[in-house]
Amino acid sequence: MNDRQKTSAGEAADEAGGVGYLPIAEHGLIGDLRTAALVGTDGRIAWFCAPRFDSPSIFGSLLDAGNGGHWQISPVEDIAKRQQYYFPDTNILMTRMLTENGIVEIQDFMPIREEGDPRNRQRLVRRVVSVRGSSRIRTVIAPRMNYGRDPHKVETQPHGVRFTSDALDISLQANVTLRVEGQDAGGEFDLAEGQSALFVLETNRPSRAEPAVDLVDTRAAEELFRSTVRFWRQWLSQSTYTGRWREMVHRSALTLKLLTHEPTGAIVAAPTLGLPEQLGGERNWDYRYVWIRDAAFSLHALLRLGFTREAQAFISWLTSCLRGAQDGEHGPLRVLYSIDGDAELPEHVLDHWAGYRGSAPVRVGNGAAGQLQLDIYGELFDSVYLFNKHGAGISHDSWMDLCAILDWLLEHWDSPDAGIWETRAGQQRHTYSRLMCWVAVERMIRMARQRGLPGDLGRWMSERDKIYHQIMEQGWNAQEQTFVQRLSGDAGQPPECILDASLLVMPMVKFLSPDDPRFRSTVRAIGENLVTDSLVFRYDPKVSPDGLDGTEGTFSICSFWWVEALARTGQIEEARVALEKMFTYANHLGLYAEQIGLTGEHLGNFPQAFTHLALISAATSLDAFMG
Repeated sequence: MNDRQKTSAGEAADEAGGVGYLPIAEHGLIGDLRTAALVGTDGRIAWFCAPRFDSPSIFGSLLDAGNGGHWQISPVEDIAKRQQYYFPDTNILMTRMLTENGIVEIQDFMPIREEGDPRNRQRLVRRVVSVRGSSRIRTVIAPRMNYGRDPHKVETQPHGVRFTSDALDISLQANVTLRVEGQDAGGEFDLAEGQSALFVLETNRPSRAEPAVDLVDTRAAEELFRSTVRFWRQWLSQSTYTGRWREMVHRSALTLKLLTHEPTGAIVAAPTLGLPEQLGGERNWDYRYVWIRDAAFSLHALLRLGFTREAQAFISWLTSCLRGAQDGEHGPLRVLYSIDGDAELPEHVLDHWAGYRGSAPVRVGNGAAGQLQLDIYGELFDSVYLFNKHGAGISHDSWMDLCAILDWLLEHWDSPDAGIWETRAGQQRHTYSRLMCWVAVERMIRMARQRGLPGDLGRWMSERDKIYHQIMEQGWNAQEQTFVQRLSGDAGQPPECILDASLLVMPMVKFLSPDDPRFRSTVRAIGENLVTDSLVFRYDPKVSPDGLDGTEGTFSICSFWWVEALARTGQIEEARVALEKMFTYANHLGLYAEQIGLTGEHLGNFPQAFTHLALISAATSLDAFMG
């Protein structure tokens, strides 16, 4: 797999789902560390929210081809083949379309905002180049503001058009002629070999009229392109990874960076909402927020590669959440937050949208914010421990905040919760939640000892050991020789044998040795029941109902956990084969959605931070085991 791997046009057509929907995998991601856009292999921007990841959409045809809005650029002639790749070591996306008359290339990128820019401009740049031959190009710019709910006005302006709604102002400049067509704008133009056309979409503009931005000439566009290349390459040069799977690991790192909101340091779980876990099903969620769990794992992955600045920024964001933590129905911390640290994210449905290929409802907001998920405390404390170990270290105030949160956890770790998979079937006593509560207490003990920090170590160690024994006694099914998803209900009664792939992380968090017979037999049980080829289901909804209808695909983070579990149990060759197989499930750009379906299709929100951080962890760990 490399940045220039191609995708064919034959796979891009979505015959089953109706006109207008590409497969989820047929998209690339661009962004400016504040928001992001998905660009299809057909030259269409099908998803773009501005000015932030969690802002309402401007282009949303990904979730409603007829009413969501889009920005299309493509040759008028029939297209024989489509190709997409990233300009090497950057997040600049190149889409090539081959016709009988020539080759057209669309270069899509979002310049990183420069410090000191008085207008704080947010720009999306599209440069169209006739690489070979001559072509006639058509473009249609059809924004639909606020998820298609707000009307807007269109007016021509020097070098382009302007779209204005009550909440947002968008200017589009171009060096070709555009005409207004109802709510939209568009045009056709000819490009001879070597010629180019330039489009610059700008958001967050002041309401007063301004002169056109002088970016519609080729020299200015080239400098903007080169400065964006320099930014991404300078950032990536900080990586310390030199292992076997450098291109896949670095593409995952670049993707995680794209999912970082630079002003706050927050890391969103994905840039999209509503992409289904099952086509036509109801498992459709909004992932444009910061899950404590996902962000903590992302911090771990970035630290492994040497990106300490991102770790420092996230810890700063996290510190603000700790400072505002208050005991309540769901504990001092919430499962997820907005980019600004807001914990109130009410979930509602966009009834007027059809959903991706008819997969409704389309939800905005996320009801999981109101769940109790005890595992987040372990992931949080582990990330702080790693930062304290490899970074600049935490402050006194942060330590005292952590101690206060730990006091709450020591009183509540034995409570039932929704678990890592955020099920909607009621609270249960999840083994993984207990495991991560153990991690939380154990990491606090480590930090206190390493730095001589104050803490009630006697109490902490006593509770840590209680959690350990509970897992070993109530989370272990002796008859089937495996750890299971839920603890037994009554003392002396074996727990129900429900397997859960999250338990593959036991040795990764130092709870058990990978050579422990209990872990090795758990790996065997998961391999026999949840693994298909290299792909891993997180659990079986038929055995463990989760309160939702339908099924789902294999969970990609679990597949990478499987690789790491194999490696840690000494099955190095099997782990390497499983990792190489997982690479074949990436899309043509090396990106992953949340899940992989029966025939290898990508399902769920895309691209998914959880998946890419697990890839980094699996690859770097396997490298270490292979020497």
